[in-house]
Amino acid sequence: MELYHNNMSVCSQKVRLVLHEKRLAPVEHHLNLRAGDQTRPEYLKLNSKGVVPTLVDRGQSIVESTVICEYLEDAYPDPPLRPNDPLARAAMRIWTLLPDTGLHVACRVTSFAIAFRHQYLALPPEEMERQLAEKPDLVSRARQSELIRAGIEARFVPDAFRFYDRVLSDMDRRLNSSPWLASDQYSLADTSLLPYVLRLQDLELSWLWEDSRASIGRWLDRCKSRQNYSGIAEYLDPKYLELMATTGREARGKLSAILTG
Repeated sequence: MELYHNNMSVCSQKVRLVLHEKRLAPVEHHLNLRAGDQTRPEYLKLNSKGVVPTLVDRGQSIVESTVICEYLEDAYPDPPLRPNDPLARAAMRIWTLLPDTGLHVACRVTSFAIAFRHQYLALPPEEMERQLAEKPDLVSRARQSELIRAGIEARFVPDAFRFYDRVLSDMDRRLNSSPWLASDQYSLADTSLLPYVLRLQDLELSWLWEDSRASIGRWLDRCKSRQNYSGIAEYLDPKYLELMATTGREARGKLSAILTG
């Protein structure tokens, strides 16, 4: 088994949480996304979209983090990460769908508008343009270009941040009556959402739940106390954390205004 991933990628974190829960230890290949490792021809043969992660198992490439997590649950069912009860399992799948139906885009836009744009702004202009030109999707390229230049003032930041905030409200309502998102059992629902909440914490945005959504903080503590949290904790990049914390604190006023405006 091999895993192609990135240390700070939320999608990679999702998959590593499942791998560590099941005590699987694939051969790891870390891809430097800023250097464009994900666009190299040899990687595109495994994952034609040029994104991370990719799991190779039994000689086959498996892509898309949600699919990879479901595959791991099917192929390596112990310990289980799906509830036995069909209704709880359906609830789990509603949560696992969220990243693919808006949350991942909201996370990417929020993270880039606040923090990651500064990595590009530090580059010589010609290098920044070269890296943007490598993105095959013209819509994605245009969006990223606007995020680099406008930051939180970019047109699509308010909708993305409000979507993120609504997800937190939904989580809070659920966690007020259950220790975990799908049932009283830790599941793929929790592994799927944890990286996205942690990204907000890394961006110094935990004020979004500390005052009025305390159940999310308690859930985070429970998640961090589990052995599989090593799938995130052991891969954190101090330079990224410092950048996110600094720029996130600076952005608080404008982000708060988005939610109250």
